[in-house]
Amino acid sequence: MPAPSRHDYDTPWKDALTRHFPDFLAFYFPAAHAAIDWTQPHIFLDQELAQISRDSAIGRRLADKLARVHLCNGDEQWVLLHLEVQAGRDGSLAERVFTCNYRSYDRYRRPVASLVLLADRSPRWRPQRFAYSLFGSEMHLQFALAKLLDYVPRLPGLLNEDNPFALVTAAYLMAQRCRKQPLAAYAAKRYLIRLLYRRQWDRQRIMDLLLVIDWILRLPAELELELRSDIQEMEGGCAMPYVSSFERIGLQIGLQQGLQEGRQKGLQEGRQEGRQEGRQEGRQEGRQEGQAELLGRLLARRFGVLPPAVQNRLQQASAAQLLAWGERVFDAATLEDVLGREEGKTTP
Repeated sequence: MPAPSRHDYDTPWKDALTRHFPDFLAFYFPAAHAAIDWTQPHIFLDQELAQISRDSAIGRRLADKLARVHLCNGDEQWVLLHLEVQAGRDGSLAERVFTCNYRSYDRYRRPVASLVLLADRSPRWRPQRFAYSLFGSEMHLQFALAKLLDYVPRLPGLLNEDNPFALVTAAYLMAQRCRKQPLAAYAAKRYLIRLLYRRQWDRQRIMDLLLVIDWILRLPAELELELRSDIQEMEGGCAMPYVSSFERIGLQIGLQQGLQEGRQKGLQEGRQEGRQEGRQEGRQEGRQEGQAELLGRLLARRFGVLPPAVQNRLQQASAAQLLAWGERVFDAATLEDVLGREEGKTTP
């Protein structure tokens, strides 16, 4: 049986949702969050959900949960929330939600609310109901829906919000913008990690978010190695280092795999005596040229055709300067905000 892909079930989304359940609801489903009495403990029914949904196909689900919660109005002693995070388009999603909903009700005889978060790349795909009718009999389920793509207009503001799922959403939106652009993805991932380091959050929250961000913004092995080095520099003045925690828990979908691949590649190249130094210089020059080209594309998409002076500046910039500029692209309002006043000036 082939190994599951990084888009399959049981991702870091599930741990983040479990540990930060109130934050998840507050960000994606604020009406549900406001109706719940959070002074009462919520209980996850994972084993029960596994039995209820045992016959349903997993598909590209990222996470699902069944939770027992108390309401603020006191109408019910407790009710059920069924949540799903769906990665890609799935024609059976609505029926699957319906099946889990009625099976949960049948088991507990309590009201069940189904909430679905879509993490796909199809703006128009918005399944929100399951229904059929026959001989005057009708069955119908309408479920609450949130979609990550709907947060695109809020991207700059997401980076400053205190809710951890604002950063998770920002990571997803940046990953969509940086598809097939590894250097842009590197700059985005580094920027998000720096934001995390500035937050006054507890260690567990930061680690949970690092795992989700790492899973969403996957980089090639060489760039993962560079990012690890950058993180170590960031941690120079931190009281809590996180890279060592990454390595202890394996991080099978991220930095640890990048380290292993990078070491293997380094050993292979090391055997080619007499050529290593020249190849390293060539790779560095090629990487720097690629950085300049990708940054130029990003700037052109944001601000229009770049004047020759700016293009020349990009070609002459160091790798460190290109990365610094790349980090500013995502929340800059003008070209000057990215390059600085002198470099951002245009010439006739």
